[in-house]
Order: sequence, then structure tokens, then C-alpha cells
Amino acid sequence: MNRRDFMQTSVAAGAYAALGASWGVAAENGQSWFDRPMRWAQLVLVENDPGRFDPDFWLDYFKRVHADGACLSAGGAVAYYPTEIPLHHRSDWLGDTDPFGYLVRGCRAMDMAVIARTDPHATWNNTHKAHPDWIAVDSSGQKRRHWSNPELWVTCALGPYNFDFMTQVHEEIMKLYQLDGIFSNRWAGHGTCYCEHCVENFKSFAGTELPKTSNRHDPAYRKYSQWRIERLRELWFLWDRTIRNVKSTSRYIPNGFPDNVVTGALSDIFFTDHQARRGVIPPWSNGKRAKELRATMGMKPLGGIFSVGLEEPYRWKDSVQSEAEIRIWVAEGTANNMRPWFVKFSGTLYDRRWLKVVEGIYQWHYRNERYLRNVAPLARVGVIYSEQTERHYGGRQWQEQSSGHELGMYHALIEARIPFEMVNDRLLDAEHLKPFRLLILPNIAALSDTQCGQLRQYVKHGGNLVATFETSLYDEQGKARSDFGLADIFGVSYDGRVEGPMKNSYLRLKPDAKSGRFHSVLDGLHDAYRIINGIWRLQVKAQADFSTPVTLIPSYPDLPMEHVYPRKPDTDIRELYLREFGESRVAYIPWDIDRTFWRIMNVDHGRLLRNIVTWAANEEPAVEVTGPGILDVTVWRQAKSMTIHLVNLTNPMMMKGPFREFIPVGQQKVRIRIPQNTKIERAHLLVSDRTLAFQIERDTIELTVPSILDHEVIALDVST
Repeated sequence: MNRRDFMQTSVAAGAYAALGASWGVAAENGQSWFDRPMRWAQLVLVENDPGRFDPDFWLDYFKRVHADGACLSAGGAVAYYPTEIPLHHRSDWLGDTDPFGYLVRGCRAMDMAVIARTDPHATWNNTHKAHPDWIAVDSSGQKRRHWSNPELWVTCALGPYNFDFMTQVHEEIMKLYQLDGIFSNRWAGHGTCYCEHCVENFKSFAGTELPKTSNRHDPAYRKYSQWRIERLRELWFLWDRTIRNVKSTSRYIPNGFPDNVVTGALSDIFFTDHQARRGVIPPWSNGKRAKELRATMGMKPLGGIFSVGLEEPYRWKDSVQSEAEIRIWVAEGTANNMRPWFVKFSGTLYDRRWLKVVEGIYQWHYRNERYLRNVAPLARVGVIYSEQTERHYGGRQWQEQSSGHELGMYHALIEARIPFEMVNDRLLDAEHLKPFRLLILPNIAALSDTQCGQLRQYVKHGGNLVATFETSLYDEQGKARSDFGLADIFGVSYDGRVEGPMKNSYLRLKPDAKSGRFHSVLDGLHDAYRIINGIWRLQVKAQADFSTPVTLIPSYPDLPMEHVYPRKPDTDIRELYLREFGESRVAYIPWDIDRTFWRIMNVDHGRLLRNIVTWAANEEPAVEVTGPGILDVTVWRQAKSMTIHLVNLTNPMMMKGPFREFIPVGQQKVRIRIPQNTKIERAHLLVSDRTLAFQIERDTIELTVPSILDHEVIALDVST
């Protein structure tokens, strides 16, 4: 497969206005097994499970929850079947049994898809003695003992252990059991390996030695990152080809790949291993991961692996989370087109509390499956995310914590209840951008000339943009430009200076000097003479005419208290640039509003971002939801229906888990745009299981949701 081939991927449906003619056109399934499973079960066995755990209990549980796909531990570090491959370590408790085969046969009897789980990241002393070159080496030249279990050794992911030994393991598993696929955990390595194979192979690739640093700005490390991706892709191809030679419909499914575009192009089915919250990760993080992968995979089936236990760094793998925490995480995945996949570590049960929770989730999912087989999202707003900015941008003080730009924008859109999708910055061709009326660029700093040209064409053909801070100020390798790559679109030029960190700086909000009216971006802020500024700002020069609804009040002393007054209560320095040309609108914000919002969570910044996005979109939203609380709103089309997911994130533990309970929110007024030539036959709620009254006015349906506990789904049955 050449580069052009693997860069291409399936895309979402076309513009919202054209959807009416395509009701009833289901996703193309062909004859593959990939799209059939909707609910996955994964049982990760531990070495002493054979002879101790009850496989029939698990088979009965799979049946009870209507699981139609299973991932079962097979081999790698430990084999749970009677392997004949030398050095493939059989469980010391295996004896003459075959627990893996028993589970496979039981699942097949229930017509489930079955894939094997392998884990190649660790091995035993006999392997180390027989093939010391298979073991990972650290930068000091020492073979790596396993960081958690010192009786094991860490294997090199990019050398013959994976390319030769694990290829034999995968081939044996496929020949014995004729599975639908193989899924590998921890297959991609743990840090740079300095074994003899990596040294030789990298030097052949790059003509230089392996880097001794993981500094992403080091040219040698950048070369290493490129080589690692290519090497892992080669391994993916090898294992996929190996198992397809045994069974042509089977697939190799890696657990994660360091490049989403490659993942989207190569995968027929994929599973995201973002199992639960830790620290201050918000619940919507699960939906965000789904959006990122869907940006490159299109509507290919995507499983959302979730743990019933905690995912904190102290690794309590036999723990059980609260019911509310499990449910909110799965609800976020389901609302964003993930198919639930529970994972249980150890076949022996120590805590049964999670069983009923997952059973309830899966049984509801089974009953409503036809409303969860989505064909396309109907969101018209796209948020660009950039793996190349993540890799190549940074190093200066104002560029620290740069992920806060994306996170802050994401959270602001959640609070604003604006349905949106993610867009990968390497897929900015017209076909991928066709569904979107508005693109948001939260400090997408590293953009190539080609990417800037694609965005320019998007605006030229009627698309709208919102961009912040250093967007397009660097090329795709992170090299600084003298001016924005999108300067002509923004209507401003960079003057070479960055101010900050600013303290006690503000934004002056003012009406139009002639009309006395406030711009719509200041809705809800008319009584605010000023609001707080950000932390860093670029100094720019206007190259076009702009109105000035938001201007700078420079920093002034915050102590002593007697001196806390603005030295310049007003300036003509703009902090928001709004342009309209033709059918397009562009908003450029030269300061870190999104990152500051993420750090401070100031309500005025959230309101200003919502207003800017609403102004720039310049159309009625796909869905409007008005009522109390914080809701994640997503909107989908199915073959004969349309659904709106409302996930209730209103909880004091939203930014620090786990949820203890759900805090229900009250009545929500909902307005939904109806695609052209579409008739609404029925409106009903899938969670509370009730029919809704509704009114239709022109192309909009209006209804009321009485209350939401954790997750509600409005289902509209349609005909054309």
C-alpha cells in the first residue's frame, strides 16, 4: 500500500440540507463480520485462572447481556491454549486443559464474533537466555527487566521477537481456532529501545545513531518517531497478512497506533483503549476520543473499551468503580457512536457489584439497537485537531500546556450544547470538509502551505472559520513563519511580539459607536463594561477594516490595593477580529481564550466563545436544547430514524472522578431541524421509554424532555 492509498479513508455524509433524500440508505456492510457486533465482552485471564475460574459462568453472562462479540486471552506472555511453539510460555496451571478453546466454542455456539487477545510486551528467563537480542535495551545498554514484575523481561517491539516469534504465535492461534481476528495489547513498545536490531535498523533508515533524548524538537528524535511509525505499520501489515492467509475475512487489530490517519485508513474495525477517567479527566473525554478516531475512520465500527475498575496510576486492577461512574463513561461513548466493550481482568470474581450495572447497560443497548446503528452524524461544526502540532509545536513559555487550547474549546462547546465533530488536520480536502458549515481551529499552530490552501478554499466556497492564538504561524515541521499562513483570511499580520504572562488585564466590551447597539458576540454581556483577559496574547496588525466590539485594557498593578486601577481604561487595540466576505464569516482571536478558559473556567470566556461560534456558524443549529444543567448533545441519522443524545454531566465530580450519584436535571426544551423531504412519524424517549408530543413549524420540530438522570435519547421515526 503506498502513502496515497493509506492516507485515504471513508468520509461522513454530505451537507445537512441534502440528507433528506438519503433516508433509508443504510451503512454498507457487505459480507464482512465487522459491522455485526454491537456489544463486546472482554475477559482478560490471569495465569492461575485455568482450573480456578468458571468459564460457564462467563458464557452465561455473555448471553445474558446480549454480547455479540468477545475478545479472549490467548497467548503472548502467557498461553491459555496447548501451544506447540517453543518458548511460548504455557500457564503453569494449564495442565492438559484448553480454557481459551472452551470459551471460543461457547461463544461460537451463541453466534458471537470471536477475536483473540495477545500480549507480546513481556517474556520469561528462558527466552532471555535463548534469544537475548529479543529483549529491550535501555539507553545505558542494559537489558530491561519488567518494571512491575522483575521475574519477566521487556521485549523489543520492533525486532525479531514480534516480527518472527509473535508472528508464529498468531499463525498457530489462527490455524487452531479460525478466529475473526487478533487484538494485541501493549504491542508497540515502551520507550526507545537500543537493542542491536533497533540500532542497525534505525541507522539504515536515518543514517544516524538512535537519539538519546525524547525531546520532540531534536531532529534525531523526529527521525526516530517517523521510523517507529513506519516500523509499526510494517508489523501491522505482517500480522494482518499472516492471519488473513489462514482466514481471509480475519483481521489484525492493534491496541492503539501513534497516527490516527494511518489507523483510519488501515482499519476495517477498531477499538479505543480509553478505559476510564483518572485524575481530573472529564467524562466527555471518552466521547472526544471517539470523535478523533471517527475523523479518520468515518463510520467504520468503533468499539469503546471501558474498565469496570479504576484506572488510576496505582493500578488497582481488581477494583470496581461506582455504578454512576461506569454509566456516565459508557453513555458518553454511546452518544458518540462507540459500541460498548467491557473488559474484566481475571476470570475469578472478587467483587460482583459491577455485573448488574453492565447487564443493565447492555440490555438497554440491545433493546434499542436499531436506533444506535448510526449512518452519519448531523453536526455542522467541526473542531480541527492536529497531531503534527502536538508533535512539532512548543518549546517557548507561551506554548506550554498547549493541549489546553483544544480542551478548553471542547469544554466550551459542551457547555454551549453545540453538536460538533472533530476533524483531523491532515484530512482537510473538500470531501472531508463537506459536512461542515464551520471549522474551529483552537491554536492549530503547525499547518503546511497545502493545508492553509485547503482552508482558504473552504472559506472561498462559503465555509466559516474561528481560529485562536498562533494558528498557522508555523509550518508542518514546527518552523516559525514570519506571518500567519492564513493572514489573508484573518485580515491581520503578526508583528513578531508575544505579551505575557499578563496579570490583571481586561477586555473592554463596547457597542457600535454609530448605532449604539452591541454586536451579537456580546449577547449576555451588555452590562459588563469589561471582562477578564487571557494570559498570553499576540500583537498583530490589522490589514483590513474591522469593527471593535472587544478591545484591550492593558495590565496594571494588582498591589498595593490603593494602586489597583487601570492606567489605560481603553485602547483601540482589538482583541477580536470579525470578518465577512461573501457567504463566509471568519473570527480570529489573538489571545489564548480557549486555554485560559480550560485553566480558569471563567463563565464570561465560555459565553464569549459560544457567541463567537454561533455568529460564525451563521445558520440555525441542527438541534437547540434549552434548560438547566450541563449536557453533551449529539445528533445522528440512522436508516429510518434520527436520534439526539443528551448526556447529563451536571455533577460536582465532573472534573474529578468518580461520580457518586447522578444529579438529575429538569425540563429541557428541544428544537430539532428536520432534513428536507422528511416526515416525522413518532417521537419517543429511549431511556425513560415514553412517547413524546411534538409540534412542527416549517423545518423544525419542537418537543419537551421532562427530565434527564444520566442519559436520554430522543428518537424520531421518519419516512420520506
